[in-house]
Amino acid sequence: MITLTESAASKISELISESEHVGIRPGVQGGGCSGFSYTLKFSSGAEGSDKVLESGGVQIHVDKKSYLYLMGVEIDYVSGLQSGFKFNNPNAKRTCGCGESFSV
Repeated sequence: MITLTESAASKISELISESEHVGIRPGVQGGGCSGFSYTLKFSSGAEGSDKVLESGGVQIHVDKKSYLYLMGVEIDYVSGLQSGFKFNNPNAKRTCGCGESFSV
């Protein structure tokens, strides 16, 4: 399962209401200083064999490969000087200093 904190769900719902999108698409791609990096995009709907989840009233569409690395992840939204979405991944064995990449 992938979950959103209350602040992340609120911010995503706000952003989605201003667009034609219906949810978000978190993912994982190779690269970054620790091996994998996170991606987060808006989604216009599920594709092919996507896993379709829901958290905090927000639809989450994730491809099967990324889902393997994102099971148990909590996505948070942090406001302030460095506002943005933060992935809290209990499966990560190592992360880089900025938290943008990880390894398992």
